[in-house]
Amino acid sequence: MTKNNHENDVAFIQALAELLNKNDLTELSVMREYGEDDSLEVRVVKQATIVAPAPASYAAAPVSTAAPAPGAPIAAEPSADPANHPGAVPSPMVGTAYLAAEPGTEPFVAIGAAVKEGQTLLIIEAMKTMNHIPAPKSGTVKRILVDDGTPVEYGTPLMIVE
Repeated sequence: MTKNNHENDVAFIQALAELLNKNDLTELSVMREYGEDDSLEVRVVKQATIVAPAPASYAAAPVSTAAPAPGAPIAAEPSADPANHPGAVPSPMVGTAYLAAEPGTEPFVAIGAAVKEGQTLLIIEAMKTMNHIPAPKSGTVKRILVDDGTPVEYGTPLMIVE
């Protein structure tokens, strides 16, 4: 590797770190190929100190739930960490979650909707690409854990499907 490549790589890594901070991300991974057998793989991670038992991104995420029927007992489940729920649908990538195909249109699913395995639950936009997130199994949408236009990270619970 020449000195010029080294300086370009340092500038590239600094630009990635700035992108990480500017977009409030915690991790960014990129592979840069120079030729057939020459590449650079970079992973930039921002360490965060967690003082609460649940990560701040989960605690701050808005929770959309149906209103309970009058007189119905209130379940303790909403206070539990949704990431540990067996029906949790985690985000497979970092991006922005959208509940509908376009602004102003009906969402893909709603709370209480029956879904089939492979049916689109929502879209995550990553690098100007719209990625359809399919239902991992057939069931009923019990909770929607993100609002339309919410930034999400890898592993963030998006919905609960039982």
